[in-house]
Amino acid sequence: MGAAVAAGAAAALTVTALATPAQSADAAAADVNVAKNAGFESGLSNWTCTANSGAAVTSPVHGGTKALKATPSGQDTAECSQVVSVKPNSTYKLSSWVQGSYAYLGVRGTGTTDVSTWTPGNSSWQQLTTTFTTGANSTSVTVYTHGWYGQSAYLVDDVSVFGPDGGGGTDPVEIPAVPSGLAAGTATSTSVDLSWSPVSTATGYTVYRDGTKVASPGGAATTVTGLAPDTTYSFQVSATNAAGESAKSTAVSVRTAKGGGDGDGGVVPKHALTGYWQNFDNGATVQKLRDVSPQYDIIAVSFADATSTPGRLAFTLDPAVGYASTADFKADIAAKHAAGKSVVLSVGGEKGSVAVNSDASAAAFADSAYALMREYGFDGVDIDLENGLNPTYMTKALRLLSAKAGGKLVLTMAPQTIDMQSTSGAYFQTALNVKDILTVVNMQYYNSGSMLGCDGKVYSQGSVDFLTALACIQLEGGLDPSQVGLGVPASTRGAGSGYVAPSVVNNALDCLTRGTGCGSFKPSKTYPGLRGAMTWSTNWDATAGHAWSNAVGPKVHGLP
Repeated sequence: MGAAVAAGAAAALTVTALATPAQSADAAAADVNVAKNAGFESGLSNWTCTANSGAAVTSPVHGGTKALKATPSGQDTAECSQVVSVKPNSTYKLSSWVQGSYAYLGVRGTGTTDVSTWTPGNSSWQQLTTTFTTGANSTSVTVYTHGWYGQSAYLVDDVSVFGPDGGGGTDPVEIPAVPSGLAAGTATSTSVDLSWSPVSTATGYTVYRDGTKVASPGGAATTVTGLAPDTTYSFQVSATNAAGESAKSTAVSVRTAKGGGDGDGGVVPKHALTGYWQNFDNGATVQKLRDVSPQYDIIAVSFADATSTPGRLAFTLDPAVGYASTADFKADIAAKHAAGKSVVLSVGGEKGSVAVNSDASAAAFADSAYALMREYGFDGVDIDLENGLNPTYMTKALRLLSAKAGGKLVLTMAPQTIDMQSTSGAYFQTALNVKDILTVVNMQYYNSGSMLGCDGKVYSQGSVDFLTALACIQLEGGLDPSQVGLGVPASTRGAGSGYVAPSVVNNALDCLTRGTGCGSFKPSKTYPGLRGAMTWSTNWDATAGHAWSNAVGPKVHGLP
C-alpha cells in the first residue's frame, strides 16, 4: 500500500540546488538540515497542506513547542509539503518523528529512485528514516508527509533533510557525543539490562553485542534478550540523531547466568486453544470456570483491575458470576490445573488501562501480578492493552515477573490487528523483546476493517486470506510459529465485526500448517508448529451451544 500512496500523493516539498563546485574531503562537516521550519515552530510557514488539512499544535510535540497535526478526510490523505534546496549527485538522509495511524514520509522527483517509508500506527513518537540520492540534473525534489484514507489525524515533528547545503538550508545538526557510563544490571540466563548516561543531542541509541547491532532504544537503557546461558558477551552503545551516529562507547563485559528454566509456558500443549472467560455479565451465558469447555487449554480470566498506583494490579470477583466465595473460585482454578489446563489473568481489555511507563510502575506491575498468581493460582498473565503500551517498560515489567515466577510462567498477548502490522509497532516490539519467555500472541482478527497482509496486499476481515496473510506478518517478522495463534469471535455477538465461521478458522489453520484450504493467498512455506487459536469468549461460545470450541478445538489439537 505504501508504494501506491507514494505514487498518488499530490503536494510537494521541493528543494532547489546550486551547481556549486565539488566539496572538499571534509564535506560531511558542512552538511545541514535543508528543510525550513522543520520543527513547525513558525506554524505552517514554508509548508503547504492539501485541503487545509494541517495545523501547528502545541501538544503533543516531540521537540520544541510545536508540531504538525494533519487530518485526512474523504479522499484526501492530508499531505503536507515544502520546497527546499539540494545539490545534484548528492545523498540525503530523510527523517521525521511521527505519531498516529498510517503516517508516511517520502520523496519524489529525485532524478534517481524515489523512496518512502511509513508506520501502521503508534501511540508514542516514532522516527521514520530513509535516504535518497539526487540525479546529475536534479535541482529539486518533493518531500512529503501524509496519512491515509479513513484514519484519524497524524502528527509530525522535527523533519530533517540532511545533506549538502543547497543554498538557504536551516537547522544544522551535529553528530552527538559518545555515550559514557555504560553499565550492566540484572543478567538472567537469556538477557541482560544495560544503562548509560543520556546524551543531550541524541534522538536515539544503538546497542552492539560483540560488534553486531542488537537494539535501537529511544532512551538511555534497554534489555538485550535472546542470549545463551553461561556465556560472556561484550556490549557497546552509540548515540544517533539526524546528523548520524557517534563512535561506540567503551565496552562492558557481561556473563549470563546458568540456565534452569524452560520458558515453555507451564503445561501449555504444543497446539493450544485459548478462551477468554468473562468476570462480568454482558448478556452472554454466565459461567463459573468449572463450566468452561474442556476444549480450552488456556483460560484467560478477564480482567485484572487497575489501581491508583501506576502499574499495580488488583482482582475482584464480580458477584454477577455467582461464586459463593473467593475460595470457591480458587478451587475451580485448582481443578483446571488438575485437568492439565492453564489459567492466566488478563490485563486490559477494550476499556482497561494499566499504565506501565516507568521503572516504578514496571516493578509495581510485576510485584502485584506475582502476588495475584500466588493468591489465586494464576499461571501467568495475558497482555490485552488496547489503549497503548510502552515497549521499554512493559518489557521490564514482564522480565521482572518472569524472574519471580520462573520458567513455568504462561505469558500470552492479544494485540489488535493494527498493533501487529509492523515490527516497529510498540506491541510487536514488546513481543519480540520477550520472545524467550513468551507463550503465544493471539492477535484479534476482528473489529479492524481491511488490513495489509505480508505480501503487501490489502485483505478484508472475515476471510481465510485475512487470517493467513496477517498471521504471515508475525511468522515472518520474528515470532516462532509456536508463539502465533488466530484470535476470532466465538459468535456474531462476540464482536462488532470480523466473525468468521469455525470452518473458515479451520481452513486458515490448515493453510498455515499444511498448505491446504488456502484462499487466494498461500504462504511460501508451512508452519506446522503454529500454536493454535483463541476466541472471545468462552461465554459467547456457550451462548452459541459451544459450536466454536467443538469445531475448532479438535482441529487445533489435531494439527501436525
